[in-house]
Amino acid sequence: MNDNRAEVHEFLTSRRAKISPERVGLPVTGARRVPGLRRGEVATLAGVSVEYYAKLERGQFAGVSAGVLESIARALRLDDAERAHLMHLAQDANGSGALLRPNRRRKPFTVRPSLQWSLDAITAPAIVVNHRSDLLACNHLGRAMHSDLFADRVRADAAVPPNFARFTFLDSAAHRFYPDWNLFADMTVGNLRTAAGIDPHDKGLHDLVGELSTRSDDFRRRWGSHDVRIHGTGVKHFRHHVVGDLELAYETMDLVAEPGLKMTIYAAEPGSPTAQALTLLASWAATDFSRTP
Repeated sequence: MNDNRAEVHEFLTSRRAKISPERVGLPVTGARRVPGLRRGEVATLAGVSVEYYAKLERGQFAGVSAGVLESIARALRLDDAERAHLMHLAQDANGSGALLRPNRRRKPFTVRPSLQWSLDAITAPAIVVNHRSDLLACNHLGRAMHSDLFADRVRADAAVPPNFARFTFLDSAAHRFYPDWNLFADMTVGNLRTAAGIDPHDKGLHDLVGELSTRSDDFRRRWGSHDVRIHGTGVKHFRHHVVGDLELAYETMDLVAEPGLKMTIYAAEPGSPTAQALTLLASWAATDFSRTP
């Protein structure tokens, strides 16, 4: 079992630093050496002793109850993603995380024919991504939409699947494809940080984080913030190099038959300029892009 005490400490202190006393209705008294709440203030809000909370912040989660964790989450005003991250960290510290950890494949992922048929039956862009943000499968329109990821600008080995994190932080094309690059960069790192909390023992994820931390100051700074997120639904804006601006709603769902993998389907509002752009993208995908190896 990995020792995740440093991760626990950094996560809790980073969340504590984000909460002002005023936000939780506490009076501000005396000079404050650290931003946000003091340990004693969090302990008071959570209904535990300061000694007990200090032990938790040192990563000593052995025997901690779910009720105490919920109290800590409420005291720190954690959102759903942050609360889930805290629970995963506690499970791993208790040794119970291994029971909940997804069964990661040790061999390269192969797209089942039925999965590809299902993707191809979807008329909107659809992709399948793993916890490391590897793009593992897509339909024709999904590949056309993400054509920049298949350009091999940051992949030394063409057999390695395209990766959204590498693309975002190492490929200059990402700054055009994502008009709000900072938002996408934050989301990408938040997704990886969440995945690391769920399975802190995944070597492939450790290698990816190490590579990006070495090669990108932007990634390294964001990784140190310990922000996490739940990737489920919303609206994203893209700027495709052929069809221009796209405003797409998305829905992300777990693939029950493929633990750890998620399918995302993008859709445009009917009759919108983006819907027209997707029609153009489909035409391009059937001609020029279909000849791209």
